[in-house]
Amino acid sequence: MATTGEHHPAFEEYCECIFELREDHIDVIQARVADRLGVSRPSVSEMIKRMETEGLIVIRGAKISLTPDGDVLAERVVRRHRIAERFLTDVLGLSWANAHHEAGKWEHIMNQDVESAMNRVLHNPTTCPHGNPIPGSSYRQERLSPLSEVLEGKLFTVNRIPEELEFAPGVLEILEQANLKPGHSGTIVTSNKDGSRVVRVDDNDVALDEFTSSRILVLA
Repeated sequence: MATTGEHHPAFEEYCECIFELREDHIDVIQARVADRLGVSRPSVSEMIKRMETEGLIVIRGAKISLTPDGDVLAERVVRRHRIAERFLTDVLGLSWANAHHEAGKWEHIMNQDVESAMNRVLHNPTTCPHGNPIPGSSYRQERLSPLSEVLEGKLFTVNRIPEELEFAPGVLEILEQANLKPGHSGTIVTSNKDGSRVVRVDDNDVALDEFTSSRILVLA
């Protein structure tokens, strides 16, 4: 069996996807993998078979889980992606959306020396720009709530923008422009029964649908 340093980028991409779906508490089944990666279900089925043969995943019923080797590979790729995002935004000044796109390339070609150097320049960050934890860092989980559960008139502080929203077309641009970023505080202007919210940050109001407001994680 190949070591984790010898796997094809496609295996890295799939292990990363499975890791992130699990992190977002989404059932890891082939349909969800296909949706996240934007590939056909037959292609996913073929790749899943190959990954099972490689010892990277196990399949129980419809559920897909990473093996210990798969977890090691996934954590390495996720760590490099999130460190790259942090470098691209904090040092190079790229937008969230551009940084997410570019980091998807860097994660497959970054070696250990480059990763360590970036980490040093960034003073060992614990999260990506969107607040998602960097594997292997000193990140500590806090008790968080979905923004959709915060009541009208209440104050909140953004903590995490989960990966699911990073893949939703246009959402990162809206959140960045509205300053709905980790560490920034706001209030709920309008609280709707369907979970949608109008929030105010820096004296600007922004409307969020249920999909978005139910996934943004906040301290409230």
